[in-house]
Amino acid sequence: MTPNAPDAPPLRVALVGYGLAGSVFHAPLVSATEGLVLDTVVTSNGERRAEALAAFPDVRLAGSPDELWERADELDLVVIATPNRTHVPLATAALKAGLPVVVDKPVAGTAAEARELAALAEERGLLLSVFQNRRWDNDFRTLAGLIAGGELGEVQRFESRFERWRPQPKGGWRESGDPDEIGGLLYDLGSHVADQALVLLGAAVQVYAESDVRRPGAAADDDTFIAITHENGVRSHLYVSATTAQLGPRFRVLGSKAGYVKYGLDPQEAALREGLRPVAGEPWGEEAEGLWGRLGSGESPLTGGGDPVRTLPGDYPAYYAAVAAAVRGTGRNPVTALQAAAALDVLEAARRSAREGVSVTLLPHHDEEEEQRA
Repeated sequence: MTPNAPDAPPLRVALVGYGLAGSVFHAPLVSATEGLVLDTVVTSNGERRAEALAAFPDVRLAGSPDELWERADELDLVVIATPNRTHVPLATAALKAGLPVVVDKPVAGTAAEARELAALAEERGLLLSVFQNRRWDNDFRTLAGLIAGGELGEVQRFESRFERWRPQPKGGWRESGDPDEIGGLLYDLGSHVADQALVLLGAAVQVYAESDVRRPGAAADDDTFIAITHENGVRSHLYVSATTAQLGPRFRVLGSKAGYVKYGLDPQEAALREGLRPVAGEPWGEEAEGLWGRLGSGESPLTGGGDPVRTLPGDYPAYYAAVAAAVRGTGRNPVTALQAAAALDVLEAARRSAREGVSVTLLPHHDEEEEQRA
């Protein structure tokens, strides 16, 4: 196959894991992306195997990842959507089998492991990308455009909330207190809000955090606050919680000219959970005008302050379109493992800060920043 040929056959994708991440996000987005085809789903769970076949009748099934490595020459990309503790060993095995890899967030439990994976991918000349899909949320895309256009002036404070009201724990590995599971909201939702803050505002130099386990029966953090001081002096306040009875704004961003306030979550996850699928040429990720954020100064948006700003459509499909181009050699990796490592630096510092009650200074990785800007 010629990498840049416009009529090249679609890239054959194997998806490892068919739980929430695999069935709701990765499988639908891969199958909706021009130039990609969902070739194989790996799961040993009988119910999930039946669900995969019902949704994708032509897909092949495998019981373990080892079956993929044995026929690596039949595949072009592996997507890892398994529990967090398995991300590093599975990504390592895929890269050693000669396959480009997409890994769901968090790519690893530590920044050091993420950098080791990045080094392995570079050594093998293979793509290693991290599924930080919230970069393509509707509100984040809108905010990034406002900042780039100078609508807020100089950004001074960035507030980001990913809050839920789930007073009863669901259980499972995501809420496990076992450190090996890499559970809890700090590494789950925190991976998103930290990544977004770094993408918008640059490197972090100082981190302070408060983290609690509030719900009876919960074993992992379910109410966490992270404060970041960025290299440019901007301060980010990030909230992730499952115990928020009254939800705050998703974003409140304050600048020298104006502020932007946006309530509500991007609609794409809800649409995917309902079984809706993005189709080229048809609306996707749109929200009602009543949910648009407001831009202004001097008055609360809840009492009419500011002007409504049309929210750009969310665009999760853009992630896999970029991955396909990167694998073919016609585009750049949309989310590198080194970018993910920078977010993990913040999460590790936050965990230490909350545990020890201290503010943590981060060491710069200027070589990585230069590579990401190149």
